[in-house]
Amino acid sequence: MSYADKVFIETCKDILENGVWDTDYDVRPRWEDGTPAHTIKKFGVVNRYDLSKEFPIITIRKSAFKGAIDEILWIWQKKSNRVAELGSHVWDSWTDESGTIGKAYGYQLGVKHQYKEGMFDQVDRVLYDLKHNPSSRRMLTNIFNHQDLHEMMLYPCAYSMTFNVSGNRLNGILNQRSQDMLTANNWNTCQYAVLLCMFAQVSGLEPGELVHVIADAHIYDRHVPMVEELIKREPYEAPEFAMDKSITDFYQFTVDSFSLKDYKYHPFKERIPVAV
Repeated sequence: MSYADKVFIETCKDILENGVWDTDYDVRPRWEDGTPAHTIKKFGVVNRYDLSKEFPIITIRKSAFKGAIDEILWIWQKKSNRVAELGSHVWDSWTDESGTIGKAYGYQLGVKHQYKEGMFDQVDRVLYDLKHNPSSRRMLTNIFNHQDLHEMMLYPCAYSMTFNVSGNRLNGILNQRSQDMLTANNWNTCQYAVLLCMFAQVSGLEPGELVHVIADAHIYDRHVPMVEELIKREPYEAPEFAMDKSITDFYQFTVDSFSLKDYKYHPFKERIPVAV
């Protein structure tokens, strides 16, 4: 089976069997009908994926591979907060009257900061260090900027990446404060695996390990039956991931630079409600 399926199934089983419900609290998220969206959760989930072995995409239902890449390019390459520049509609519920998500995600990565070597935004700083100082233990990004939180339509969920070179392998740690397991877990895993592959390739390195740290890994109450059905399925083998090996400039990647060969997955036709 796909290793990502194994991780997803085991994590969801652990949450359902050993998690804690927040039904005693007045929670912020709401369903479309205004009902409070409660969750069952586990604290401090850590998942590890060795990208040199296989690409971490689930097969028990289709993961929107191209959509995930489109969003990661929107955030990390375009450094955009303008929803019209995104191909999908995943951010529609958090769009303000100006058509942006406020000073969130890509906006934060595009802000330039003063370093001793000059002015860089966070993405270009990592690319600079990977080229000039790959042994650095200071290669990280953080978009949870407290002074701008009041101008964000949604506080960042996946908020920090730490990069580390070991030998010729580029490893990364994705820190996430909150994770909706059904709608977003494998979406985030896929897109940050692709990001790590992009950074590795343009830096002359091989992709290594992606470590996904989730502070609050949860399943929403209305998602529980769907998750219970999903984790009973027999997974397929992982597909083969490919990327355009001719690209050496991070800003030249497009959604079409990536593909999956022999991606088999189970059908999943239910509409997944999203809590806002």
